[in-house]
Amino acid sequence: MEQIERIKTMEEHLNKATAAVKALNDALDLYTEAQESLEIIDDYLVSDEWEKDFADSEAGRLPSDLKCGVLSEDGIWDVLDTSRELNCQMLEIVATRMRRENE
Repeated sequence: MEQIERIKTMEEHLNKATAAVKALNDALDLYTEAQESLEIIDDYLVSDEWEKDFADSEAGRLPSDLKCGVLSEDGIWDVLDTSRELNCQMLEIVATRMRRENE
């Protein structure tokens, strides 16, 4: 590759990496702030309170206009499962990067 083409290509890689790092940094800030919420809904899902709330919802004892996506096991499970998958993915990225740096 000629010098000018190499520099242009490297500039493209830098721009792509810079945008990705900024986006991930912003997302990680939000994700870090959400950790307490994830723990709270995880605890709620396995609690007696969730079971009572779910039963009352199924029996029609809650207001019809009440948002209750939190009573959908799938809704909570999906966000918790995705969070666990993201945590594993981040660990793998870090482990791979550390291995490369130690070579």
